[in-house]
Amino acid sequence: MKSTDRLVISSEEMLLAQPESEYMSPAQLDFFRRKLKELESELRTNAGETTEHLRETVLVPDPADRATIEEEHALELRTRDRERKLIKKVQQALARIDSGEYGFCEETGEHIGLQRLLARPTATLSVEAQQRREMRQKQYGD
Repeated sequence: MKSTDRLVISSEEMLLAQPESEYMSPAQLDFFRRKLKELESELRTNAGETTEHLRETVLVPDPADRATIEEEHALELRTRDRERKLIKKVQQALARIDSGEYGFCEETGEHIGLQRLLARPTATLSVEAQQRREMRQKQYGD
């Protein structure tokens, strides 16, 4: 067992200070597991708040005010729909941690990279693979 297996990485700085040989070590995986669970909890809290907010129906006699409230509700529902999809991606990322696939590009098998995972913990592609995919989508309209 390596000494880093018992290390608790508590900050992004500590994570980035790790040598390349420690990529996706148990300590790094634990860091990302905690980060993903925190994100999932935050998203679920937001969803609960939206539900409560939408239940608070206010009867407003002015049509312009009513339209503004309805538009705000529609925007909030679109935001929550995006967050619902993100929860699914977070759960998939947690499953990849459990299966040992987290941190590796699903197309090439290369390292996704710590910086990219910090910015987008649900990433499944390296930057290069993501750029190729976006270019294909732009060219072929997939």
